[in-house]
Amino acid sequence: MKNLIRLTDYTANDVYDIFDIADGIQKGKYSDILKGKSVVLFFPNSSIRTRVSFEKGIYLLGGQPILFPEETLDKKEDLRDVCGYLNNLADVIIVRHKNIRILEKIAEYAAVPVINAMTDVNHPCEILSDLYSLSKIRQDFVKDKYLFCGKKGNIGLAWKEASSVMGFDLAQCCGAGYEMEQVQTFHDITEAVKGRDIICTDSLPASVLEDFKNCQVTKAVMELANEGAVLNPCPPFYRGEEVSKDAIESEYFVGYEFKKYLLEVQQAVMIYCLTRF
Repeated sequence: MKNLIRLTDYTANDVYDIFDIADGIQKGKYSDILKGKSVVLFFPNSSIRTRVSFEKGIYLLGGQPILFPEETLDKKEDLRDVCGYLNNLADVIIVRHKNIRILEKIAEYAAVPVINAMTDVNHPCEILSDLYSLSKIRQDFVKDKYLFCGKKGNIGLAWKEASSVMGFDLAQCCGAGYEMEQVQTFHDITEAVKGRDIICTDSLPASVLEDFKNCQVTKAVMELANEGAVLNPCPPFYRGEEVSKDAIESEYFVGYEFKKYLLEVQQAVMIYCLTRF
């Protein structure tokens, strides 16, 4: 079995293997691979897309999803004891929790695959889904030049993990003081977007919007990017904040289309982690 805690634990070949499984799922393969298996999930109530796609994906593969709130993992009981019992009953553990150390501890003690459904420092399944979607519409997505617009946080850091694994060029546009380490950084979107193919954004807290006033992605900004460039904002996105209304309503926007693959990619991650050793 394998875990998915950080994308940087994987190789590019691992990622392509997951993509191959996702292709197979769309052709009707693996339909009963989780038959008789139980997948235990820890999710906050606020999760929508990730939780729904995982639960539906488990059901469609013949498995049983068993859901707990994420705060269940914050109780006094030692995680090694939680895992000691879950090892008798669960076949996969999927966790969405702010603290990646919680996931690392669970992975240390669990005898079944542990999958990261988002932490404060990364979001590997979301980015794998985006890369898979890009592989369907770009001639060679690893040769594209990427721009992440947003502060240092789980989405930006997940794109950084992906760039390290897949080898694509990544830059960041952000307000001063919000930079990721070892990533080329711009503070003006009109400069940052030049020569870029894939424009990604993340939502911003209200308290930092003023710091990012020169980083908003508009339709006019997208017109400065390379021919055929796409806008891929991470949901939830907010028109008039990190992206403009006209950018979302333009031909550059691929957000809805991309998320249709979230289901198959997360199914593929579960299958990959169960079957690779």
